[in-house]
Parts: sequence; C-alpha cells; structure tokens
Amino acid sequence: MSVQELEEFFHTQLVKHGVNYNLAAKAAKILASGKPDELLTPEEKHLATEVCQQWSKQRQRLERLNSHL
Repeated sequence: MSVQELEEFFHTQLVKHGVNYNLAAKAAKILASGKPDELLTPEEKHLATEVCQQWSKQRQRLERLNSHL
C-alpha cells in the first residue's frame, strides 16, 4: 500500500468507529507516515494515542453489541 492509501484506510476505519472526522484525518496522517515514536512531537503522540483509544473503545462497544444480536 502507498502512504496515501494507508492514510485513507486509517482515516476510514477511525471515522467508521466514531472518531471525529478532522481528528481522524490528522491521526491517519501520523499513523501512515510510519515515523518511529522518537521522531513524533509530543502533540502528535498525544493525538495518535487519544484517537486510537477512542477507536478501540468504540470498536469494542460495537463488537459487544453485535454479539448480542
């Protein structure tokens, strides 16, 4: 996958699971960049962590709901 395709994939998955569109776009760009943590700014690390936690929480919620159907 190209960096652009990877960014689009991350963005789609984040939004699909309830992450704010603009935050998802920023986080997707960070995640797709492939930069090691040492090269990310503290703000980038915080944003990526926060967004991924939101994604995980919403994904788990959706899985629980689907298991009850």
